[in-house]
Amino acid sequence: MTPSGGPPPEPGWQRLGVSQEDWQHWPWQMRERVRDARALARFVEPTDDEVAAIERLADRFHFVITPYYASLMDPEDPDCPIRRQVVPRTAEQDDPVGVADPLDEVAHSPVKNVIRVYPDRIAFCVNNECALYCRYCLRKRMVGDEEWTMKKRELEVALDWIRETAEIRDVLLTGGDPLVFSDDRLGWLLAELRTIPHVEIIRLGTRLPVTLPFRVTDDLCRLLADHHPIWVNTHFNHPRELTPEAAHACDRLTRAGIPVGNQSVLLAGINDDAVTMKQLCEGLVKLRVRPYYCYQAQLLEGTAHFRVPIERGVDVFRELRGRTSGFAIPQYVLDTPYGKVPLSHPYLRGREGDDIVVEAFDGRLWREHNPL
Repeated sequence: MTPSGGPPPEPGWQRLGVSQEDWQHWPWQMRERVRDARALARFVEPTDDEVAAIERLADRFHFVITPYYASLMDPEDPDCPIRRQVVPRTAEQDDPVGVADPLDEVAHSPVKNVIRVYPDRIAFCVNNECALYCRYCLRKRMVGDEEWTMKKRELEVALDWIRETAEIRDVLLTGGDPLVFSDDRLGWLLAELRTIPHVEIIRLGTRLPVTLPFRVTDDLCRLLADHHPIWVNTHFNHPRELTPEAAHACDRLTRAGIPVGNQSVLLAGINDDAVTMKQLCEGLVKLRVRPYYCYQAQLLEGTAHFRVPIERGVDVFRELRGRTSGFAIPQYVLDTPYGKVPLSHPYLRGREGDDIVVEAFDGRLWREHNPL
């Protein structure tokens, strides 16, 4: 790995001995995803711990990686920041306080897979499939689980609820990942939303520009542009993810008139230092991607090894202030059942033992377990 965190010099398609045409065909990437230790060995030599974790955790949280993203892993470093995000570790079994639904999203769902925390906007989980499964995924309870699959009639029920709820002006399509849909299915959904007069803004939350950038085709960009105003938020966590392929995907989106923002997660040993975060944010700005939020890792089951003390996160972003462009610094936030809370004064109220106390937008207090 280079000091700047760049990817291995040999292209992934050459390393696997496949054609460049297949490699850049996004359905091929989806078909050929890594799903077991044997397939992982095409890219890295799995450690005993990784092999054990893949076997033990198979029934709890699926293990899937696109060949493209797997090719970014350092084959000689088990602590590679790409590898740690997607390859299971037995540390996931050691989390006595993590819970399945830390934001209480199920309780905020008026109909299946619609999450309403704020009066005027919703998160609409239109599917439960992704190109790969991040080990810290907020919705690992539903990703890849048949129970949470959205059939067309269930999407129609959600659309009817949106039609009947005039306060909703902003709809975030998330999941899973909405760009896993075919162009036809996504086009149908966008067209239905555009028939609802009070829906002003449609946002897409997608990690595919990072994990499967070949999905961002010219046809997809034309489809999205037909339904403006469309906004996209993607999810880069480390400078090593800022590849030429990812840059091309972001460029296609911005040239189609689609503003692109980034929402990262602060992850222990991956990006929880000011040097790495500065490289990431300045690299994003070069791609015309606005660093928007950096989330504190949730109190989510199986993620204790990713979580950092909130004070450390505050220090990271304090170090960036004055040392890079202001718009290159994302807002550090904690997501709570009461909404997103900036981890700064006056919303960050202080520490009480092993808890951090924050104040939500409506004045309610939330205590987040976050031991030093």
